[in-house]
Amino acid sequence: QLDPENTGFIGVETFASLVHSHELPLDPAKLDMLVALAQGNDEGQVCYQELVDLISSKRSSSFKRAIANGQRALPRDVLLDETGLGIYKRFVRYVAYEILPCEMDRRWYFYQHRTCPPPVFMAAVTLTQIIVFLCYGARLNKWVLQTYHPEYMKSPLVYHPGHRARAWRFLTYMFMHVGLEQLGFNALLQLMIGVPLEMVHGILRISFLYLAGVLAGSLTVSITDMRAPLVGGSGGVYALCSAHLANVVMNWAGMRCPYKLLRMVLALVC
Repeated sequence: QLDPENTGFIGVETFASLVHSHELPLDPAKLDMLVALAQGNDEGQVCYQELVDLISSKRSSSFKRAIANGQRALPRDVLLDETGLGIYKRFVRYVAYEILPCEMDRRWYFYQHRTCPPPVFMAAVTLTQIIVFLCYGARLNKWVLQTYHPEYMKSPLVYHPGHRARAWRFLTYMFMHVGLEQLGFNALLQLMIGVPLEMVHGILRISFLYLAGVLAGSLTVSITDMRAPLVGGSGGVYALCSAHLANVVMNWAGMRCPYKLLRMVLALVC
C-alpha cells in the first residue's frame, strides 16, 4: 500500500510513522542504522532490501562498529569528491577503495577509521627482516646468496627438515633472506598488500593469515624436500597475495580500484 509502484523504497517519515503506529518490536540500534542508510542515498528513502538485510544481521562488521560507536549519520558526498584532505586521510580513502566493494562501507570505514592502533604488524615484520639481513650481511660480508655461507646455515633462525625438533624454526626462518632481491621483493609486497589489508581487517586476522602462510611453507618443505634449507618470508607473502586475489574476485563488481584485471593477473603470477 505504501509502495504502489513497487519500487522497493518508501520515505523515511512514512516508515517511521508505520513503525510507531504498529509498535513493531524492532531493535532501536538497527532502526537508527536504517535511517542513517536512508540519509546516505539521494532520495532519503528507506530501501526494503536494506531493511531485510539489517534485520537479519547480514551487515558487515564495519556497520556493527558504527552502531556501537553511535555514529548515526553519513555525509552524502562521494568520498572521491572530498577535498582538503591530509596525506594520511587520502591514504585511508585509497585503502577504502582498495579493499571495500560498497560505497556505504567505504564511507563508514573512512569516517570511523582511527590512527590507533596503527597497522604495526606488517611494518614490524618487514623492519625486523631488514635488520636481520643487514646484521648477517655485515657479519659475513656477503649480500647475495647468503645461504651458501656455512656460518649463515648455523643460524638458529634458519629452517631445515633435519632440525624439526626445534619448533621455533618453523616460523623464525621468515626473518632470514637469501639476498637483496628476495628481501626487496617480499618487503615491497608486504607493505603494498599487507598494510591495506591490516588497516581494514585488523592485526589479529592479518597476523594469523601471514603466520599461517609461513607455517605452511615450512611444513611443505618438510614433506617435499628433506635436504632443503628454507629462508625468507615468501610463504606469508603468498598468503597475502591470495587474500588480495580473493578480495578482488569476490568483490569484483563493486571494486573501484584501477587496473583490477591486471592486478588479479599479477597476483596469480606471484
